[in-house]
Amino acid sequence: MYVHWKKLHRHGMRRAQEEVVPLYEGTQHFRVYCSNVVPGMLQTEAYASALLSTIAAFQGTPDDSSEAAASRVERSHVLHQGSHRFALLLEETVLRYRIGDADTMAGQLGYLLAVMALPNVSLGVIPFTAERRVWPLEAFYLFDEQQASVELLTAAVNVSAPSEISVYAKAFSQLAEMAVYGSGARARITEAIASLQ
Repeated sequence: MYVHWKKLHRHGMRRAQEEVVPLYEGTQHFRVYCSNVVPGMLQTEAYASALLSTIAAFQGTPDDSSEAAASRVERSHVLHQGSHRFALLLEETVLRYRIGDADTMAGQLGYLLAVMALPNVSLGVIPFTAERRVWPLEAFYLFDEQQASVELLTAAVNVSAPSEISVYAKAFSQLAEMAVYGSGARARITEAIASLQ
């Protein structure tokens, strides 16, 4: 299903955040790859508000970024409740792109350090210097083996065909092999925080 962002956000973005709550609550295994921004489920309210405000301005849709950011953070309760598992991959560039001011970025990066300590979260960072076996892709979310959601500039694409989901799963697996985890990921996040000074 191909849904234009402008149509989805025509009354603001808060509703779009709330509509995915059942999908989030029903998913046991999340696999998320982001090459451009911190995944929504890991965003702080300040970071989400700064990002959503820019999106509303670009799209020319109503700016309810504060309310939408609060809803986005609220839907992230799945990180701390239930038996959900999260495998998240970020390109190192995500740690360096300035969304909001330096304080907003420092808070966001600090939150990544806290979240990666959760026992149900695996957070990998694909270094700038990684030898690429898969090129940087558009952001995508895998919800169990049921759905892949892909974020394009103009639209969200929700894929449910098993053959296509398996292609995204293959890409995720190959991207995961290029990532660093644990102390390697923490070092890159810490370096990004230090660069904000």
